[in-house]
Amino acid sequence: MKETITICFTNNKGGSGKSTTCSNVGAAMAQLGKKVLLVDGDMQLNLSLSFFSEEEVLRMAGSEQNLYYAVRSQADLTDFIVPTSYENLDLIPSSTLMSSIEYELFPKWQREFILRKCLKNIKEAGTYDYILIDAPPTLGGWVLNILCASDKVIVPVEASPWGMFGLANMFDFLEDVKEMTPGLEVMGIVVTKADIRKGYYKQTLETLKQTSDETDRVPVFDSIIRIDSSIEWAQDNSAPVVEYKKSSRSAKEYVRLAEEVMSRACR
Repeated sequence: MKETITICFTNNKGGSGKSTTCSNVGAAMAQLGKKVLLVDGDMQLNLSLSFFSEEEVLRMAGSEQNLYYAVRSQADLTDFIVPTSYENLDLIPSSTLMSSIEYELFPKWQREFILRKCLKNIKEAGTYDYILIDAPPTLGGWVLNILCASDKVIVPVEASPWGMFGLANMFDFLEDVKEMTPGLEVMGIVVTKADIRKGYYKQTLETLKQTSDETDRVPVFDSIIRIDSSIEWAQDNSAPVVEYKKSSRSAKEYVRLAEEVMSRACR
């Protein structure tokens, strides 16, 4: 039976390209023949909107077939999987009610491991090669829950003057989580929304490299994601750019990133 690897995409700063990276890496993996399950852990529903129309996403969010109801009742997530229109790619949709999930979990026994419990049967079944989870831009108890259910972590960082703001807090938080789940591995930072003509792009890379050299805990992916209007057009059409416009620069960059993620995951 093959091993299912769970990867969390997280950053406590909004606007990092987290949901876009998660959706496109997942879609690219599926194109490359891997069976992928996406889990939308954010009340903003952006991962769900990457594959379904707003009307359909709101319908799922308003039903009881979403992540919020599954986690609240500590149910097996197998029954909450929704197929997308793309081969090898499924989704567990989110709900706007996820905003209150921390209050729901607070009195529960071993609350930090509830999502892990909900995913247990899916992981043990070995149906999927990868489970990719999109976390909300916070450092609260729900993100802790997502991290405790994950094997590996990817941190998207926007190449902008404020893109790395709070990143130190993010990695301090990850170090604390590792005390609870020692096997959790930080796969690395992926630079997003990069404009290679701008000076702060080079500054971002230099700072990240310096941090990596000094701490040996923040590897940086070789693949970068540059600014590309094709991404916005894809989002407007409820599709990942690797499917919406395969010939675009960003689609090719996401495919390369997916290949790099898979290579690192198998080390």
